[in-house]
This record gives sequence, C-alpha cells and structure tokens, in this order.
Amino acid sequence: MNYYNEIKDVLVKNEVYKKVKDYSKNKSDLNAYFEVGRLIVEAQGGETRAKYGNKLIKEYSEKLTKELGKGYNITSLKGMRQFFIKSPTLSDQLYFLNWSQILEIIYFEDDKKINYYIEQCIIFNLSVRELRERIKSKEYERIGKNIKLEELKVNNLIKNPILIKVKNKDEKLTEYVLHHFILENMEDFLKELGIGFAFIGNEVKIKMGDRYNYIDFLLFNYKFNCFVVIELKVTELKAEYIGQITKYINYVDKNIKEVFHEKTVGVIICKKENKYVMEYCTNPNIFTTTYETV
Repeated sequence: MNYYNEIKDVLVKNEVYKKVKDYSKNKSDLNAYFEVGRLIVEAQGGETRAKYGNKLIKEYSEKLTKELGKGYNITSLKGMRQFFIKSPTLSDQLYFLNWSQILEIIYFEDDKKINYYIEQCIIFNLSVRELRERIKSKEYERIGKNIKLEELKVNNLIKNPILIKVKNKDEKLTEYVLHHFILENMEDFLKELGIGFAFIGNEVKIKMGDRYNYIDFLLFNYKFNCFVVIELKVTELKAEYIGQITKYINYVDKNIKEVFHEKTVGVIICKKENKYVMEYCTNPNIFTTTYETV
C-alpha cells in the first residue's frame, strides 16, 4: 500500500470539498485530518512506534508541501497523528472546535484537562488567543485536576488561586483598593471565578436589625440557579469571616432569593487559607479561595 498517495488523496479531496461546501469546512477538515492521522500511524507501524517516529512525517511533509503547497508542515502532520491517537478517548464536542484550537490542547496527556478546555471553548466561544491565555494561566490546575465535568458544583468551579488584575502587583493593597481593581476589571473577574457567574452589585447595602451592613459583591450563578455572596479579605482566613458571610447568606436567602432559586452560596476570597478554620465551618455552602495579583 502506498501510504503517501493515500494521504495526498485525502487532502486533495478535502480541499475540493471545502471549496464546494464552505459551511462544512471545519467538519471536512477534521474528518480529513483524522484520516490522515490514521494513515500516518498505520504507515509507521502502529500507535506505539508512531508516537516517536518522525522520519516518515518529515518525508511526507516535504513532498506534500512541494505538491500541494503550504499547510502540511511537520508540525501539522504531527498534529494530525496526535488527533487520531487522542480523539477516540475525548468528548465528542471536540469536533465543534476548529483545528487551531485543537492543536493547542491535543498534546496534553490528561484527557480530563483536554475535555475541560473543550467545554470552555464551547461555553465561552473562546478564540485561539483566549484559549492560550487560559492555558498559560494554568486555569485547569487552579480549578482542580480531579473534577468530573458532568458532576460540577459551584465550589469546584471556583479557581484557586484567583488572579486579580492590578496596576502594580508588588504594591501592598488594602481591601478598598483591591475592591476597586476588581470593579475596573469585572468582566475578567467573573471569568476568573469560573463558569456561569453574573454581576448583581457591589457594596450591596442590607439592614440587619438597626444596623446596615455591606456585601462586597453579590453575584448570581445561572448554571446552578443560585445567588453567590463574595467577601474579599487581604489577610489570612479568620474564624470571624465565617460568621460574617453566614449572616449575609442567611439575609439573601430570606430577603432576596425566590423559592425557585437554590440556596445561596458564600465565597471568601482571602490572601491566605487557614484549613483549621474551615474544619469547624458547618455550612456546606461556604467556600474559600485565595487570590494572586497580576
């Protein structure tokens, strides 16, 4: 069997098909690249040998570039090989991504990590640049490697640490100043928190008895149909912060949330965690995370 001619034939047919039916271009590309990957693996003697053998790819790349033009360099053919090897173990939604997005994630060894970024691309319609930024910030690692996407809950949607944009990351910040920077970059902050967060208000004034209190940030998570109280602290987590956010959660549950909403969630964003404080927190709807300035 002449594998080179088979590969060339698949790619030529794909180019013709794209010109005839442009709306199916992406699907045509991915189907063609999967088939090319299969042929490369077979030509190299199976997956085990194919992972390490690049001599044949170099030869094919030079010939394809000469005969078909740009787009079939060594990196591209390696990507097609990897696409064939990895895609059977991944989410079917992989095929909703474009080829540039796939190349950014297909080499990750952890299938959960790949599936996480597939879902992010689809939910947020990420560009390749936005996807790269999330990968560079180690977003998946900050949310947690052991997450099962089909069993996501609010607490494991929240990254740790959260990255907050400031003008000078080495400056010692007060809560007021940090609060101000978050407001200036609220869209980035919501994305940084995780999936499904929407801004309701800041410094939300509530009356408890004859005293007024202020919730730092009140959000709503449309994925889990619940309000989210955010308290921002520039110190290590302290026991009194638990009591404070508990009161705010109870207020929102009693006075703001409707009967069709789930119970309110509280998130304390602090400079440093304190696992001993959280050991004695009995409210399952209170979570903590830390922040870093960038």
